[in-house]
Amino acid sequence: MTKHMLGGSFTLLGTSIGLKRMGYGAMQLAGPQVWGPPRDLNAAIAVLREAVSAGVNHIDTSDYYGPHVTNQIIKQALHPYEKGLVIVTKVGARRLEDKSWVHALSRQELIDAVHDNLRNLGLDVLDLVNLRVGGVMEPSEGSIEEPLTVLAELQRQGLICHIGLSNVTRDQLSEAQTITEILCVQNLYNLAHRDDDGFIDELGRLGIAYVPFFPLGGFTPLQSAALDRAAATIGATPMQLALAWLLQRAPNILLIPGTSSVKHLHENLDAAILRLSPETISDLDSIAGSHTTNDRKFHDRQADR
Repeated sequence: MTKHMLGGSFTLLGTSIGLKRMGYGAMQLAGPQVWGPPRDLNAAIAVLREAVSAGVNHIDTSDYYGPHVTNQIIKQALHPYEKGLVIVTKVGARRLEDKSWVHALSRQELIDAVHDNLRNLGLDVLDLVNLRVGGVMEPSEGSIEEPLTVLAELQRQGLICHIGLSNVTRDQLSEAQTITEILCVQNLYNLAHRDDDGFIDELGRLGIAYVPFFPLGGFTPLQSAALDRAAATIGATPMQLALAWLLQRAPNILLIPGTSSVKHLHENLDAAILRLSPETISDLDSIAGSHTTNDRKFHDRQADR
């Protein structure tokens, strides 16, 4: 793996920040159910260092992963951070002792979350903070003005450089843009879950990055005979093919697949060199129409981003 094989780069709106389109999602570094320490701390550290060594300059995290654990591992593995490494975090949720996920959108909760991220990452200012709203797997209607205004205040105070949104609708994006500049949107999207097809294209015209969470299906990994056949034809794994499809879907899509394995990390990164034929893309496009999701059966286990 060389540093130029990560799907090219995307420059964040209104900045000179160029993110490699293949990034890394740190959620899986925590223990089971994204709770507590990992089974193997040294392996978690090794994955992070290998990702950066391979050229990844976009790490997605949150202090509610663990909670606190994932950010502390990132700090232990990578601090002081390489120039150009962008750490994107999220606020808007918290964990209860029963390991459930609940909203944390009050003014004080958001302020506390930003300071928790700063402390556990060892930073004086956060590169980019996504406001996580909505339901477990999809957005919910309603104004986001109140929580976003809090982040905008923290941005003016110099604690946050840039702001993004997670799990939002078009209307919520429009409302957010009247409050502050929005650089990215992070919603559920993959081969089988394509409600945001039109939204992605609209964001591309606006110069806004789209970062799909659960790009490989999350806790219910993508499964499709069409995906398996296409992968076998080109000598790739099904998950590599699913990532390659996302990279070719739109130039404003940035990927953050997660893993706690160095082997799987390289498999994910190698997906960026795959080039899919129009016929393969057509076959993969059929998956969305034939796939029946059961992700919502996992409501009590995930609110992951």
